[in-house]
Amino acid sequence: MAILKAFKGLRPPKKISKDLASRPYDVLNSEEAREEAKGNEYSLLHIIKPEIDLPEDVDIHSQAVYDKAKENFEKFKNKGFLVQDENENLYIYAQTMNGKTQYGIVGCAAVDDYLNEIIKKHELTRKDKEEDRMKHVRITNANMEPVFFTYPAVKEIDKIVEEFVKNNDPIYDFTADDGFGHHFWVIKDKEIIKKIIDHFSKVPYTYVADGHHRTAAAALVGNEKRKNNPNHTGNEEYNFFLAVHFPDNQLTIIDYNRVVTDLNNLSSEEFTQKLDKVFEIKEMGTEIYKPNQLHNFSMYLDGKWYSMTAKEGTYNDDDPIGILDVTILSKLILDNILGIKDLRTDKRVDFVGGIRGLGELKRRVDKGEMKVAFALFPVSMKQLIDIADTGNIMPPKTTWFEPKLRSGLVVHSLD
Repeated sequence: MAILKAFKGLRPPKKISKDLASRPYDVLNSEEAREEAKGNEYSLLHIIKPEIDLPEDVDIHSQAVYDKAKENFEKFKNKGFLVQDENENLYIYAQTMNGKTQYGIVGCAAVDDYLNEIIKKHELTRKDKEEDRMKHVRITNANMEPVFFTYPAVKEIDKIVEEFVKNNDPIYDFTADDGFGHHFWVIKDKEIIKKIIDHFSKVPYTYVADGHHRTAAAALVGNEKRKNNPNHTGNEEYNFFLAVHFPDNQLTIIDYNRVVTDLNNLSSEEFTQKLDKVFEIKEMGTEIYKPNQLHNFSMYLDGKWYSMTAKEGTYNDDDPIGILDVTILSKLILDNILGIKDLRTDKRVDFVGGIRGLGELKRRVDKGEMKVAFALFPVSMKQLIDIADTGNIMPPKTTWFEPKLRSGLVVHSLD
């Protein structure tokens, strides 16, 4: 069963919370981070993207960058930008997008749960990205950013959260520049904390929704520390790492779409003829067409949108991977027709999160940067959980969660 632990969070004073909270390290590059943090000494980007405080030509994986992260973290604590709570608390973190609010429990997950596969994954991780975050955790001795977990909803926990939110004002409550609302409560009452943890202990598994590399890094560093500590007891803070746990019935996965640079030496007519063998194709005109159900795709080619529905027999509904539209698209089009064999390495394909809208697909094709675009129907939470439960791995770039968690509302020290 899953472990949830209260902890003494490091948090910003209320008056600087909006300025300190930042987007996650992996959703913006160094140039974007420099621009976003310009003139803002409070931004957590100074710690999670510390290259912004070094010359622009610095190697972002050099020791100087990690050293800068440690230096800036110490500065934040010394200046009172991050202040540690006196007692072990749980926290509630809610996000609002398009009028819908989702409520997550912020607490520590257990390294043992990761190692014993109580925490289930649905994506592969890359060793280089794992090691980058591991170095960051080692040198700061903290989980600066939470990972995004989901779990099968527990009505008793939902009720406790609902009552607490109704009867208490949030500590932080702001709308970020992207228009998403962020709301944060501190649960100090030991009785409420115990009830939540007790109910959570009946959850059989939790699932990584977003942040596979951060999850791996946090767990692996914790495991390193226990191996290097001859007096290890299992109760040390490094045995746990920072996570926000959202009930599965509150989350929505957004589509994750594809754009391709060329048609593999085929003319548009030859390409659509090949498509016609495995898809029911209907021209939809110049107005944006969005897929409306599983196995229905939209394609933008030569200034026109098309509806494409995979023909019976071209996919396997009994296979948790085979049923995915990303699998159908990858196999029937990207691989068989366009010759794109490895989505992780082939430069001819790029990925566009659905948060950007299908207009972004049209823009990139009309600009001449890409030749064709494909939009997919989003993966469901049930599909994600089924895949994780069966030990399978989704193809690259399958799920996109929004809103992203803001980093810096609470930090977990490994001391």
